[in-house]
Amino acid sequence: MIARLRGEIIEHDNAQVVVDCNGVGYGVNVCVDEQSKLATGTSCDLFIAEQIKEDAHELFGFSTKSRKMLFNLLISVNGVGPKAAMAILNIGTEGQVRSAIASGDTKFISAAKGVGKKVAERAVVDLKNKVGIEASDSATDFLGDASTTDEAVEALTALGHSPQDAALLLRGIDPKLPTGERVKQALRGTK
Repeated sequence: MIARLRGEIIEHDNAQVVVDCNGVGYGVNVCVDEQSKLATGTSCDLFIAEQIKEDAHELFGFSTKSRKMLFNLLISVNGVGPKAAMAILNIGTEGQVRSAIASGDTKFISAAKGVGKKVAERAVVDLKNKVGIEASDSATDFLGDASTTDEAVEALTALGHSPQDAALLLRGIDPKLPTGERVKQALRGTK
């Protein structure tokens, strides 16, 4: 596993920089603000998040360990892959992104390319207490009034969903429908 790269920037290629480490060039995806600081010919020291898939081996580089940790938190959210996490990190500073998650600012998060409202809401629900900033009491107000006394929430919880995920799944489904129908519609929406 590659955890850190020190070397010289020898090339810029769109959202990537190529880092020469003793004659080996590593293509590293970096945030837009960091790319502007990594001029060709300068030395760098990047914390690396490595993503290995069946068809790709990608490196994501960050100038600070805390930004790498935020990236790792973001990709832990269902529906947020490495490219979406980079898009979220590109919409503001690390502090702004952490603050948006802790305060439940889904509008700010969904401004990232390829990140919709539901994914932004899921990021807030999953990460609001993990970003290192005290979460606002109203951070998850967008979940509405679904509660654990709701039989559909209880059914989804029994199927393995957290109460927050269950409330998200049921959002927008008519609460007057029978419990079984609400659960069916919620589960259809997850596919």
